[in-house]
Formats: sequence, C-alpha cells, structure tokens
Amino acid sequence: MDRISVMVDVARALRVNLGDLLGEPVLLEDDDQNDDVPAIRDALMAPHRLSRVLFVGPSPHELPDVQRTADLAEAVWAQYQAGRVGRSVAALPDLIRAAQALEAGEGAERAGAWATSARIHHLAGTTLSKIGEADLAWIAAERAMGAADRADDLLVLASAARAGTHALLAIGRYDDALQLGATATSWLTSRIALSDPAALSLLGMLNLRMAVAAARRQDRGVRNDLLRKARSAAEQLGEDANHWQTAFGPTNVLLHDLSTALDLGDVSYVIAHGADVTAENLPAERRISHQIDLARAYSFVAQDSEAVDALLRAERDAPQLVHHSPLVRETVRDIQRRSPVTSGRRGSDFARLAERCRAVA
Repeated sequence: MDRISVMVDVARALRVNLGDLLGEPVLLEDDDQNDDVPAIRDALMAPHRLSRVLFVGPSPHELPDVQRTADLAEAVWAQYQAGRVGRSVAALPDLIRAAQALEAGEGAERAGAWATSARIHHLAGTTLSKIGEADLAWIAAERAMGAADRADDLLVLASAARAGTHALLAIGRYDDALQLGATATSWLTSRIALSDPAALSLLGMLNLRMAVAAARRQDRGVRNDLLRKARSAAEQLGEDANHWQTAFGPTNVLLHDLSTALDLGDVSYVIAHGADVTAENLPAERRISHQIDLARAYSFVAQDSEAVDALLRAERDAPQLVHHSPLVRETVRDIQRRSPVTSGRRGSDFARLAERCRAVA
C-alpha cells in the first residue's frame, strides 16, 4: 500500500480530514473559524487526563489501531518538516486524542501505544514551540517524556528528551535545557549502540539543542564544546540524514553554528557565511529557519532590503512557517520602525508581507 493510501485509511479511521494534510493551507487562530490552536489546547487539557480512576477509559473496540495511528503521526511529521505547519496544527487535536485513547488501553501492544503517544506529543511540542505557544509546548513535551518512559525503547526516550529541550528553550529555561540534554546524553550513551545512525542522529541533535541553550545564556565555551561533539557525530554519520525527523548531519550542524552565533551576537559572522550555505538537501523547516536567521542578522545591522529579500524567499518556499513565526513578526516590526522600505515595488511587497505575518502596527 502506498503512503497516500495509508494516509487516507488512517485519516478516515481517526476522523481526520485528509484535506488538512494534503489540501489548502490552514490558517492558525485567524478571525474566521480556523481556530486550531485552541483545539490543541482542549485536547491536551481534557478533564479525563486528570484521573484514570474517575474517568473510565475506552473499551477495546473503541481503541485506535496502534500502527495506523503511528503511520498518521509520521505523515503529519512529514507535513511539518515540509513547512506546512498549518496542516500539522489541524491534524494534532485528533492525533492527541488518539494518543490518549491508546495510553488508556490494555493488551499486548502497550509498548507500541506508549511509543506512538510519545511521538505524537513530541510533534505537538515541536509544532507549538515553532508558532510561539510555549506553555502548551511544555505540556506536550512533558506528556512525550512520560509516554517515552513507559515505551521501553531507548530511541523513543532520546527523541522525547529532544522535545523536552525544545520546550525548555521556548520558555527561556536554558539551564534546565542544558541539564535535561546532558542527563539524557550521558544516560543514553552507555546504553545505545553509537554505530546506529538513528542513535547518532538523536544524540547529535541533543548536543545541538544544548548548544542553542548555551548560546542563549551567552556561554560561548560550552556552546563551542557542544557543537564540536555534534560535528563529530555528524562526521561519523557521514551524510545529511533524517532519522527520527532530526534532519541531522553536517549541514544541520553548520546551520546551528550560524544560529547560535546569532544568539551570541556574532552578526557579522552570520552575514559573512550565512548566504553561502547550501541546505537544499534538508527539509524545508530547516532551510526556512536558516533564512529567518539570515533575515534577522541583516535586520540587526539595518540592511533592511537584504532582510526583506530573505524573508520573501522564505515565504515563497514555506509561507505557513513564515506567517506564523514570532521571530519573523519581531523582525518585520523592527524594519517597520525604521521604515526604510516605504516606496516602490519593494515597499509594497514588504507591506503585504507585514499584513500576511500579522505584524502590522
């Protein structure tokens, strides 16, 4: 069965509209009825999550199929990495409810059910962090870690720990992100075969997440050491891969070198080297994040035309990622305050971009 057939089958089973995965872009919390972030909030904070004694779990015939649910989760992960964050958001409420039902079930597939729940909640946490919903991202990451603890799979736990570092970074808890990452890598390194490409990728990404935390707390030495460890893992992996949706490899390490340099204030370094990076073999989410970093660097030194060009390029490739990025809104507003791009076609393009990003003052 091909991937689209699997997605149709699973979407029907979980009552998810396949158009949310393959059709037109879905807006987030707009002025009409496409209010999908509150639907994620409702799913994460459902009352029956508070007590398994007070609320009876689903009967066996009501349980989603573990493999079908896992297939849909991976399909939605692919949508997120392709930059279609609105479609990811639209699918998440039903996915989260399916994960909760799997957690409440019984039977021989328990480990697979917990692993699937961990992956779904990881996806939720990552998506919510990307669009600036930091508190909800923390709830999702905590659920991912809790499910991973019960999945009896070290790679699931490593992946969930990555979700935890994402959420901690999103709420500015950099020391905690470093502590979680260091504890996870230390515990996992002695238990995972480092010849396994998936293990290398997950541990390498944990080092990159910690490097971001170190840079944001202005600890250059720790950041450099963590980048060195990630670079070593990438060299051992030997290619840009995408095990467990990590997009890990030499190019992603280079992108993190630039993004953490920006956090450290090395704007000239990012401008000098950022435009030369070729990341076409990475998922759109990584490429667009780099373009946003490059635009921010240009904006910091008031090279506003270059910043606008970078944002417009990013928007052409993945409009949803750009429109719903808090960093893009901040950058656009900074440019607006200086108002250097006010006339002609460029000024018109910028004004429309500001409206699409909801950054209009």
